[in-house]
Amino acid sequence: MQPDPAALRTFSDDPDQLGESPFWCAHDATLWWVDIAGRALRARGLDGRERRWACDEEPGCIAPAPDGRILVALRSRLALFDPRDGSLQTLCAVPFDTATTRCNDGRCDPRGRFWVGTVFEPRTGPEAALYCLRHSPAGAWELQQELGGAVTANGLAFSPDGTRAWWTNTPDHLIRSFAFDLQEGRFGAARDFARFARKGEEARYGGRPDGVAIDNQGAYWVAMYEGGRVLRFAPDGTLLLELEVPVVAPTMVCLGGPALRTLFITSAGKGRPAGELAARPASGHVLAIELDDLGLGTEVCGLTAAVFDPQA
Repeated sequence: MQPDPAALRTFSDDPDQLGESPFWCAHDATLWWVDIAGRALRARGLDGRERRWACDEEPGCIAPAPDGRILVALRSRLALFDPRDGSLQTLCAVPFDTATTRCNDGRCDPRGRFWVGTVFEPRTGPEAALYCLRHSPAGAWELQQELGGAVTANGLAFSPDGTRAWWTNTPDHLIRSFAFDLQEGRFGAARDFARFARKGEEARYGGRPDGVAIDNQGAYWVAMYEGGRVLRFAPDGTLLLELEVPVVAPTMVCLGGPALRTLFITSAGKGRPAGELAARPASGHVLAIELDDLGLGTEVCGLTAAVFDPQA
């Protein structure tokens, strides 16, 4: 069975400038995500209630935290957001120059450690990196660098058993897989996982790898920015599925819904050509499709989003 693009629906009421970092919160049946360029945290429940909280700077990514709070990686700091009163509790400042660099893609590993990659906005050199939120020797929170050499850090994910990780420098058009030490939270030996043609190398540009999700089979789902598609790869890198989407710039995916069998796809509207936006009015919206409509059996579902653990 081939995926049916017509089964895709628009999930959000209002479009984002740059939607990213979706995760499913099971206890209140809500999808959370961010609008980076729109400087907002967003949430929508299955009851149709949509909420938006303004931020004073760009939120690069989010993760669930204890007591219903949300861990937010903002441009200059990491903070805990409480949706009950809108408060932000700063955990630490970032260790890089925020005039040129901001937090981007991130998530928690299966032990509850929070990881965040950055983007070097001048895009003139590989100045972005991957950081882990850890305690300093003095006991304070700090971001510690684990990997470097990127321009736009994306594609961070962990296998269900925590033995492998993935990380991408989007301009390379290459996804890399790493051995991962879950006990210590360290990246090990790397190998190429999936490589994509750059602009001009093929007749049709297929996009570059952006945000991802892992399902319970260990398969890697990735949004292909400017490729208008989402791909699903087996753990060994074999392409399993290609889904065309009605936006040119999908940004990230997650699996949620009551049975974790709904694929949610965020997308970008900011900076897209006017003709493209007119032809593709879903641009900037969150899209959704059921795994049944992708021809995937009931054995496939998502993973519960890992919650930030301050003791990890």
